[in-house]
This record gives sequence, structure tokens and C-alpha cells, in this order.
Amino acid sequence: MTETPQTPSNGSTTKDSLPLFGRANKDAELSSTGQIQSSDTADSNHPKKPNRPEKTKRRIWKVLFWLSFASSFIMIPVAAILFYFLTIYPTLPDPKELKEVTYQVPLKIVTQDNKLITEIGTKRRIPLEYPEIPERMTQAIISAEDENFFAHSGVDYKGLARAVYQLVTTGEKKSGGSTITMQVARNFFLTREKSYLRKLNEIILAYKIENELSKEEILALYLNKIFLGYRSYGVAAAANTYYGRPIRELSLDEYAMIAGLPKAPSAYNPIINPERAKLRRDYVLRRMHELNYINDEELAQALAVEVHAEKHGPIIEVEADYIAEMARSFALENFGEEALQNGLTIVTTLQSDLQQQANQALRHGLQEYERRHGYRGPIQTLDADQLNDQETLLKTLKSIRNFGDLKVAVVTGFEKNQTIVFSQEGETQRLDFKTMEWAAPYISVNRKGKSPKTPQDVLKIGDVIYIQMLNNQWQLAQDPKTESALVSLNSANGQIQALVGGFDYFRSKFNRAIQGKRQVGSNIKPFLYSAALENGMTAATTVNDAPVTFYDRNLEEHWRPENYSGKFYGPTRLRKALALSRNLVSIRLLQQLGVQTGIDYFQRFGFPTEELNRSKNLSLSLGSVQFSPLEVARAYAAFSNGGHLIDPYFIEEVRDFEGTTIYRSEPRTVCQTGYCPENDPQYAPRIIEARNAYIMKSIMKDVVTYGSGRKARALKREDIAGKTGTTNDQKDAWFSGFNPYITTTVWVGFDEPSTLGRYEVGGRAALPIWMEYMELALQAYPNEEPSMPEGIVTVPVNKETGQAVSADSADALYEIFREENAPEVPKISQQQLETIVEDLFD
Repeated sequence: MTETPQTPSNGSTTKDSLPLFGRANKDAELSSTGQIQSSDTADSNHPKKPNRPEKTKRRIWKVLFWLSFASSFIMIPVAAILFYFLTIYPTLPDPKELKEVTYQVPLKIVTQDNKLITEIGTKRRIPLEYPEIPERMTQAIISAEDENFFAHSGVDYKGLARAVYQLVTTGEKKSGGSTITMQVARNFFLTREKSYLRKLNEIILAYKIENELSKEEILALYLNKIFLGYRSYGVAAAANTYYGRPIRELSLDEYAMIAGLPKAPSAYNPIINPERAKLRRDYVLRRMHELNYINDEELAQALAVEVHAEKHGPIIEVEADYIAEMARSFALENFGEEALQNGLTIVTTLQSDLQQQANQALRHGLQEYERRHGYRGPIQTLDADQLNDQETLLKTLKSIRNFGDLKVAVVTGFEKNQTIVFSQEGETQRLDFKTMEWAAPYISVNRKGKSPKTPQDVLKIGDVIYIQMLNNQWQLAQDPKTESALVSLNSANGQIQALVGGFDYFRSKFNRAIQGKRQVGSNIKPFLYSAALENGMTAATTVNDAPVTFYDRNLEEHWRPENYSGKFYGPTRLRKALALSRNLVSIRLLQQLGVQTGIDYFQRFGFPTEELNRSKNLSLSLGSVQFSPLEVARAYAAFSNGGHLIDPYFIEEVRDFEGTTIYRSEPRTVCQTGYCPENDPQYAPRIIEARNAYIMKSIMKDVVTYGSGRKARALKREDIAGKTGTTNDQKDAWFSGFNPYITTTVWVGFDEPSTLGRYEVGGRAALPIWMEYMELALQAYPNEEPSMPEGIVTVPVNKETGQAVSADSADALYEIFREENAPEVPKISQQQLETIVEDLFD
């Protein structure tokens, strides 16, 4: 009989009927007999029991999943690291390269005596070796940027972790995690792209750098590389930019100011943002104090200093901007664009004292021209409100550009015969009326108004004017409308010792010394007279100074040249005709020689053939050709050096960043020995005979002694000679002169050819500039006449006819001749001889 299962009295069920009680997710449940209970026999009110194989399979998959996840968590970073070190790491730069690093250093241009003319380049940098960097500078930088620099091995993990934590918790980068070594890695090898890969590269490179370089080498690299504003790279450049002094001369507060700049050169710029810059500076000072680099007293003193940075350019020692531009062009042509960043030094041929004297002489000469022609009035006039606000007044005055040695000032009052002015430097000056008596109103180049009697006749309160320091006192001046150029050469080798291309390079960059082609006027005459000597004439040869008329086919009219005086003087010896610059003698002289003969001869002196051929007529004798002052000076040097053609040059040598000479000029020089091989490339070629040069030099000495250049007698030199030059309507004024060692040419005129004024000839407009410059330039040379070459003889001639006469003739003077061209001296008669003897014993 089959028994019906009984339900216990306590309401419990048998094992077979137990519910799963929350184990529905289990695989299966065993029956009392050990067999899997069929789902058909399970209670329909409870979940079905899964079978055992399904439960085991699920467990296996679960284990596999977690194993896979764990392995992925480990393997992916391992794989990434392997990938990095197999692919990216080998491409990282070798820190050994830092031992031979080349900085982008600007091109430096200096004089022959090593005075700075300028620096040219996009980045200003003055690289220093570690021992050259002041300790206070390194302490300030370490305090501001990386206090554990000398302790860590390239990476400061605490600082890096702090930066990461701040970034995660605040979403902002509040402090940097980069060490100085990491910044060196970034600055020299990496881009500034913000990515995790770049940061990783930075860290790896930092370790490599620490293994290759000492801490001192790393710090020096950093301090020479960092950008500190205003194109300044490195702390030495920043010292010059912000304080105008070498870094070793800075004070504690200034070191701290520079040390605060790397974080944000614009935000903490002490010139643009002085208040914010002071906060950063003071932070650096406090950090230095916390790190025991400075004591309490030093901290207090430095914190009390107000921000006083000002923008400074390179410390220019010599103003020579026209030659600087010539040097820059030379560098680009010979060394390419990299010349402006490879730290080259170009040593020019300029002598600093002569260059400064040339600048001064030219500016004084142009101001004297201005004074001769009257005052054109103030720059502008300010009202009372503008005068009363001193801060605004200073800004107004500083906004007005000043050129050369001129300063801007405003008239603020009068006191007796003095004018009180306030300058753009914030200083009060007084101008004596005696220094402005010249300031009659300008009407035209040939007319002035009524001469002033009091300062108020010239100026009124509120007038903004130019002033200039002359003779140790401030004087009224004005920005000249005229321009000028000066070139001075070493006659023996062509070395340019001074060159000025205009009143101020920053007013006009046009270099009139080499680019300005102007009619030379009578400056051409010595070459014509030299041609006459070459063709058998002598200094005593006479040519008729008489009216002459020519028909000009180009102008379809008759040309009637005349002398500057408008007079005619009849037969005139060549010596006298050149000394007094007689135009008609020059015309007839070229007519006798032939125009083509003249052109061929002028070419010997280096004058361009193309320009000579443009003036292929008798006007060539009066200087209708156009040459630059440099071309004229080169030609005159042949008379100075005894007949040789030199090649002007302005680059002495070029040195690389290490100071090694990579270029040196090898000029052709005048042979000074008794024997000089012909066509030897080291010697300047001879273009005229030494005796020809000597006679021409003698004639041009008379230009200074009694001719058109006689003002130069004030120099009290026995060895100088030269020639004035003036063109039609006084549009160009020249003076070219020399002694046996140095040749200088000066030109004066308007850029747009226009008359300088009725009396503005070469001896008035150009000669004073030449004299002021040469007064200094000649001091280096003995004041003695050059020696006479062999083959020169002295013969007495009649001063009117040029014919040889006896020595006792009342009208006799001595003339020099080439031996073969010398006239015979008339024999003395017996009666003349007896008379001479009687006179001797009388």
C-alpha cells in the first residue's frame, strides 16, 4: 500500500517539499534521494531548480571574466609602456646635445675699437656661463620656480602630485608641477602643446638630462633660455631690457622681479603691470626669506623698493645706424637669414670717436644753415589747460618725435632776456636771447623777416619747440629741411672710418652717402686738370677765361656758361683757375682735351662709365654728372695717396658666437716700398703718375690757402688740400679734402633738388662740416707736407702769363713741373748779372 506523505503538526514540510527560500538563482537543488528533482514534480508555487551543469558553467565564465578583466588592467599599461619605449622613447632627443647647444643670439655690430653700434635679431639674448650668473639671481629663480632643484633627480613628485590634486579637485591648474629640469627639456626639445604624452616625454627627458649634465649646467641652460618679455631671452638680456644695466649690477629687488617673470612674462611685466608685478616680486622675496637666502633686514629693504623698471634697448655706445644697415645687408648676403640669430659679431672699420664727431659735425652744420635762413615757427602751441596738467604735458611732449641731438620742450615763461622751457625729460631749462637772435621769421631761402629784439618776438608761452645743446648751453633749434652726408676714408687702403647718411637714420633711412647720386659740380674739376697734366699741360699753362656760347642740341637752345661771380678774367694759369674755381677755364680745357678723352680719364678714378656717358658733352667739365659721396671720396683718395685707386670697405672681420674669425677683409693697399710688382692683387693699382698726384695736391692746397676753401686755414694745417663744389642754382654743395692719410667728402642739399639759397656754395654749406670733423680726424697725423717725388723740378714763372722768367723778376713765382715738361729759364744777361752783384754788395 502506498503511503500518503504526512504533514507534520508544526506546519513544516518534508525535505522534498522545502521551498528554495531566495535561492532561485542557484543552479539546482538535490532531492532526498540524491537525484535531481524533475521540474514536473516541483511545487508549481515555487521556482524551478536549475540543473548542476548550468551552474558550473556560469561559475567558470564568471571566473574567466574577472581573470580577463584583471589581466587587461595589467597588460594594457604594460603594453602601453612597451609601445612607448619601443617606438617613442628611441625618438627622444639625446640630452648630450645640450652640451653643444646653440642659442638664438642676435647679430652684433661693433666699431673697430669694439664699441656697440647695434644688435639686430628677433630675440635678445646674452648667454652666460654659470660662474658669470650672480648667486642672488640663482637663489631668486630657485625660490620662485623650484625650491628642491638641487635635491631632486629631475622630477619633484610631491609638487607634481600637488598640481594633479589641485587640477582634479578644482578643475584649475593652480600650481605648476614642472621642475627647472623639466622646463629645460620642454624649452629645448619639446613643443608647448598641452598633452599627457608631452608631459611624459618631459619627465623622461628630465631624468636623462639629470644623468648627462650637472645641476649648474642645467640651471645655466634655463637662465639663458627662458623668455622674459620684450624679446628678451635669458636673465642677462632681461637685466638690460628692464634696468639698462649688466646683470651683475642689479639689486636684490631687481633680481626678484626678473625671477618672477618666467611664470607669466606679460601678466607680471613691471612696465605694463607694475602693481601685479610687485605682488609677484614680493612673493619671490618672501620665498627667498623662507628658504634662508636673505635675512629679515634684506627682506624689509627689498619689499620697500617701488617698482622702477623701464624699457631699455641695447646699450648703444656709438650712433652709426646707416653703417649698421649696410652691415646687416652684408650679413644676410654672405651668411643668410641665420646670420641674425647665430650670435655673429660684425666688426666694422669705423673708429668710434671719428664716427661720433662726424654725427656732431653734420648736425651742427645743418643747424647753422637753418640759422642763416630764419625761424619757421613752433612745432605746435598748447593752451593753458594743457600746460597746467604736468602729467598730460609730459605725455604730449614725449609723443613728439625728436631726431638727431634735438630735444622737445615747451615755453612756460620769460624772465628778462631768458626764455624758460620745460623739456620732455621733465626738466626746466633757460634759453638766453643771444642764442636766438638769428630767429628772424623765415620767408624763403633768400629772404628773412625783421630781426627779433626780445625773446617774445620769437616765442610765446605754450610754443612747443626743439632745443639743442651747443657750446655748453641749450639753444633754440629746428628740425632741418636740408640733408647731408659725410664719408671719410683711410687713403691707403679704403677703410671707411666714418660714414653718415643723413641727419638721422630714423627720420630717413635713405643712405645719401652711398645711395644719393647728386651732381658734383666743381668737385669734378681736379680730375679734369689732372687729365690736362697727363696730356702735357702744366700748372702754369694759361687758358682764356672769356665768354663762350654753345648750342645744345638736346635743349635746342644756346648754352652760355659763366663764372659764379659773373665776371671774366682773361688768360689764367691752371693753378689759379682751379683754386678760384673758374668755370670758363674748365670748359675750354675739356674742349681742348676732347670730351671722350675726359671720360676715359675719369674712368680711371672709379667713376661709373654709364653715368659719364650720360653727360657726354662740355657740361661734364662743370660736374653735370651725378655721383655718390662715397664714389667722390674714393676718387679724391687717389690724389691723397699718390695716385692709387683704393676700394672702400666697411667690414673688418666677422666672428662667430665663440669668437672665432670666420671672415676677414683683405683690402688692396697702397704699396709703401720702393719696388711694387705690377698687377699684384695685394696692392691698389696705380692710376695716375705720382708726380701728377703731387702737382694736383699742390694746386688743391692753394684752394685752401687763398681759394674757395680758404676758411679751412682756421685748422692751421700745412698738409691739407681739397676742392669745393657747387651746382647750378646752389642745389648741391660739396667739399672734398684730404691730407696724405685721410680723405673726406661732405655733401649738403635738399632730397628733392632745390636751391639752398643764393650764397649757399660749397665753401659755406659743406666746408664747415668738413672742418669740424677733420679737426679731430687730423690729430692722429703729423702736420707736415708730403715729400716730393723724384722727377719734379721748380721753375720761376710769371704769375700772369705762366712763362718761365728769371728768379729776380718782379712778377716771378715758383711753380713745380714734371721734369720733362719744365720750361727753360731765360739766361741772365751780363748787365742783369752786374746789377744783381751791385745790389748784393750795396
